[in-house]
Amino acid sequence: MQPEIKDTQKSDLLSLLPDELEALVISLGEPKYRAKQLFAPMHDGIAPDDITNIGKALKAKLDGVAYYSLPTVRRKLVSSLDGTVKYLFALDDGNAVESVVMKYKHGNTICISSQVGCRMGCAFCASTIGGKVRDLRPSEMLGQIIAAEKDTGERISNVVMMGIGEPLDNYQNVIKFLKLVNCEDGLNIGYRHISLSTCGLAERIDDLARENFPITLSISLHASDDVTRSSIMPVNKKYNIDRLLTACKNYYAATGRRISFEYTLIAGKNDSKSAATALADLLNSKLRSRTDTMPIHVNLIPVNPVTETEFSSSDKKAISEFAATLEKKGVRATVRRTLGADINASCGQLRRENEKI
Repeated sequence: MQPEIKDTQKSDLLSLLPDELEALVISLGEPKYRAKQLFAPMHDGIAPDDITNIGKALKAKLDGVAYYSLPTVRRKLVSSLDGTVKYLFALDDGNAVESVVMKYKHGNTICISSQVGCRMGCAFCASTIGGKVRDLRPSEMLGQIIAAEKDTGERISNVVMMGIGEPLDNYQNVIKFLKLVNCEDGLNIGYRHISLSTCGLAERIDDLARENFPITLSISLHASDDVTRSSIMPVNKKYNIDRLLTACKNYYAATGRRISFEYTLIAGKNDSKSAATALADLLNSKLRSRTDTMPIHVNLIPVNPVTETEFSSSDKKAISEFAATLEKKGVRATVRRTLGADINASCGQLRRENEKI
């Protein structure tokens, strides 16, 4: 059965902000309060045809000019270790993306995708193999959360944009998604409960600073010198470490929000004690001064094994020594807790397996 392709000439209802939805219903000759009757149920996963307090006439009008759709579950893996749930969501055009729901004491967190594939080319990442197919619409990012809530029956209170794709490479759609997910009549997830991870598109970080969303920005750094970073992250050839950290310093100055630096530890590549010293010296010299006490946090991530690469994870001793070295130099370091280890919960690999079927 061929996937249903949505008419791109029609309005994507779930991608509309409240004022845009109001404009649409008014253009159909309906009072603007109808928009509110539509908005909340749609963000609760209810299609317009199933909303009980709007009439058949409005439903028919909407059907002629707009559409509503949610991702559907193609595959679902549940960890027997910690309850982590990994989804492969099917989209309207037959493409697929991954999302991961993680359970914490403070609530449920979902890691969502922002693109089908990725063009950034990071050597250790499964998501970029095969390149970028297309950007996700705001509705398709929002839909991952709604579909996961419907499937689990539990509220999701935290969002991490760290799945397939580079969020800042899909800038306008991501900005609209952030506004939508924060809407009081929608999912109402606070900006401070949202984290966005980028490989380092410095110009877009500058743009994001001007948006002044109080979200958490995470920078995928993974090396302390340009030669090493460029060898595993092609983006560094356009925005080198100095340009990237300048954008980070300006972001903190504009927003006051702490930035988290992600550092994937690859055995024999970037996990030595000297690499840790160089990383701490770099961050301290570029981001701190006598008058600037910018907080610095490094999130250490043991590399996930990917069939198509030869990278292997650092051993526990190397990870512990790396973290201790950073701490001694005044840089707070934590090692990311591994969740869903038995279901390979890192993003990109389930989609690759599906493409090979």
